[in-house]
Amino acid sequence: MANAAIAPARPVRWYNFAAYGSNDILGAGSMAVISTWVLFFYTTFCGLSAAQATLIFGIARVLDAVASPTIGYISDRFGNTWAGRRFGRRRAFVLAAIPLLPSFAIMWVAGQSFWYYLVTYVLFELVYALEIIPFETLAAEMASDYRTKAKFAGWRIMCGQISAILAAILPGRLIEHLGKDSPDTYLYMGILFSILFMLSATMLYLLSWERPRTAETRQLARERMTPLAAIRDLYRNLFSTLRIRAFRLHLGMYLGGYISQDIFNAAFAYFVVFALGGTTLAVSNLAGLTYAVQTLAVLLAINFALRASPARAYRIAVGSFALGVLLFLGLWWTGQGASGWVFVLPVAFAGLGRGALNYIPWATYNYMADVDEIVTGRRREGAFAGVMTFVRKMSQAAALIAVGQILQASGFVTGAASQSPQTIHAIVAVMVGGTLALLAFGLWVSLRFRLDPASHAVLMDEIERLRAGEREPATPHTREVVEDLSGWRYDQLWGRNPVL
Repeated sequence: MANAAIAPARPVRWYNFAAYGSNDILGAGSMAVISTWVLFFYTTFCGLSAAQATLIFGIARVLDAVASPTIGYISDRFGNTWAGRRFGRRRAFVLAAIPLLPSFAIMWVAGQSFWYYLVTYVLFELVYALEIIPFETLAAEMASDYRTKAKFAGWRIMCGQISAILAAILPGRLIEHLGKDSPDTYLYMGILFSILFMLSATMLYLLSWERPRTAETRQLARERMTPLAAIRDLYRNLFSTLRIRAFRLHLGMYLGGYISQDIFNAAFAYFVVFALGGTTLAVSNLAGLTYAVQTLAVLLAINFALRASPARAYRIAVGSFALGVLLFLGLWWTGQGASGWVFVLPVAFAGLGRGALNYIPWATYNYMADVDEIVTGRRREGAFAGVMTFVRKMSQAAALIAVGQILQASGFVTGAASQSPQTIHAIVAVMVGGTLALLAFGLWVSLRFRLDPASHAVLMDEIERLRAGEREPATPHTREVVEDLSGWRYDQLWGRNPVL
């Protein structure tokens, strides 16, 4: 299906990049807080067992299996409603989420029941999806060229790293004032982050835009169907994204890089407190230093990915993070405590690797709708954003559930000042073995991923040729590139396939 010609691109100013990037204070910041602290908070200050805490994550993911892809599906078709025309088919959701973002703060009230924590966690997850899924489409809406999209991703990850630093150091600073045994530390952190979330979402709404609607997007918005048919079409549409080869490989790299960090983060507080004999303040300081190093790594990764292969940068990052994890293992093995300059080395290597692993998948994600377009002839940013958010939240929940269940099976005692040797060995095994296994998986996938600045330029030129009515590749090299990225023969491109 051919699209109408695209209007000239609107110039993207520094404040547009900044507004877009600042929204990852919500995207990455909330995930950093949750992955680092929520399991520890539930089992230390809320009286929940590790099994109860992981049950909360599991229930939230079941609900999210419907909510996240539904939001992406609706946002693709929202342009023909009054709100979609008035506020934008994506940006209307951002606007609606702003007054709901304080739901993050109420998660961190200590001493409540299991049902309170279940409801508040699920509520925030739904609000998060309402805002983040449309947000993730906006880089593709506001830009089409490789460099501008890479800059959007760079600003996003830089702001996300700054918020992750806050997520790490705020508890430590609050502990100094409130005492190590005060659960109010986490409530105040939740309130401060809720304010930041609302400010960043407001900036995003005011300083972003969407591409002009084409005949195809207007037709998509006019589609009418029964509720049952809509649900069936929703999941058919979403699973169809997995028929795009570059997206499948992208997801593999994304999962390898992010689940490895989720496992590391979920186990790290327990590792420092129980394996190294440290305090929650030591956890805060070490995590804060790691996130600070990650910020530097993002700057390096942006330049590398713009000039060379994202897959090559990914492999270097995997090696650095893995070395940092092994150095942490060595420090525990040799009986080191949780403080001292000796920790600078593992923090540096882990932070450099983690920062690049955070940036690279989101940089390559911004090009997935382009690869999809040459296959389907459509722009489906919302479907890809729905899949990404769903996969991200599922992967984080899976990591938290796995860590919690292993702790429970190893004899972890809720609220205890120390744990048995068996439990400590389980903590170390999860943090080191789980992290390294996921990094190895991501490394293996990256060897097959070939999207880079040169191949993306070929892809975009070929989309313009197909839009103009051409049906044969410009050169044999062009055929090879687009077939490798798409996973389809050239004669099956531009809607001549069963993807949709």
